[in-house]
Amino acid sequence: MDDSLVLKKRGYTLGISLGEGSYAKVKSAYSERLKTNVAIKIINRRKAPADFLEKFLPRELEILASLNHRNIVKTFEIFETSEGKVYMIMELGVQGDLLEFIKFRGALPEDFTRKLFKQLSLAIQFAHDLDVVHRDLKCENLLLDKDFNLKVSDFGFARRINYDDAGQMILSKTFCGSAAYAAPEVLQGLPYNAKVYDVWSMGVVLFIMLCGSMPYDDSNIKKMLKIQKEHRVDFPRSKTVPTECKDLMYRMLNPDVAQRIEVDDILDHVWVQSKSKSHDGSKRREDGPSSEAACSKKERKGESSKHPHGNENKKGAKVEVEPELGPKLSVEGKEAAEPSKHTKKESSPDARNDIPADSC
Repeated sequence: MDDSLVLKKRGYTLGISLGEGSYAKVKSAYSERLKTNVAIKIINRRKAPADFLEKFLPRELEILASLNHRNIVKTFEIFETSEGKVYMIMELGVQGDLLEFIKFRGALPEDFTRKLFKQLSLAIQFAHDLDVVHRDLKCENLLLDKDFNLKVSDFGFARRINYDDAGQMILSKTFCGSAAYAAPEVLQGLPYNAKVYDVWSMGVVLFIMLCGSMPYDDSNIKKMLKIQKEHRVDFPRSKTVPTECKDLMYRMLNPDVAQRIEVDDILDHVWVQSKSKSHDGSKRREDGPSSEAACSKKERKGESSKHPHGNENKKGAKVEVEPELGPKLSVEGKEAAEPSKHTKKESSPDARNDIPADSC
């Protein structure tokens, strides 16, 4: 049966396409029950690879059903038809993803960055308390709602942490994500604590929000890894980054896993706890971007909305190949694309390679 007919019977009026791969696509729709627009991810089991059906999809479905947090993209409904199609009804990020927003607006004001970063930290703290790890945190997977609140999306590589009989965490062995956001232990192919891997990625996101560029140039993985292992974080001279925020980033981007800060301590950090520096009596700078940026977003409404699973401009399917670093291979809804390009010393936030996934 046609997707539009299946969804119509469930009270959804299908809208525009937001992205399409070899076995999955995402479309917008209007929900009669919710009285709002939603994103619908449609997966065709008959076209999907076996490893995706046996491992990644069951994990994602189980985890999405257990996550209920205001800063995590909400899953309203999941159902499957006899024809082998899975329909995931999810919250729509109407203001797009964080990467596109920063590419358009540039580095974000400190107070707005603090607000978004605190929301990200609260979402990851909630997931980690449930022993759920994301393992693919990046700006493309962080959506903005109509009020510019952050929502974590795309749990395609998420999993639950397991423990042995002695209560010790069993380390992850799936090497996945984007190289520019990946911790050095992951880049080296070592078994890793996925919770502190998430923290490293959060540190990269924070750097991008405040500086408008990447902290590391992933066009040369070997060189990047050397810089990371030396615990070097080079801030752009053109940007003023508060000392307290630099301290937080140094703690998050610590190559020593045992010394890397944990999410509970991130939320207690002095920079995260700082009050807004705005003195005009309003909360505008903390609660959202400038009115100029917001108006500019309205002016570019001609761009397609972002779905809850990354950048819809890169098409394809979730892939899992041998663990060697090469051209960009990404999660769900994306195919191999060009290797990252770097035309200036400061790497732009969208210039990155993705890490292929190994078997788990």
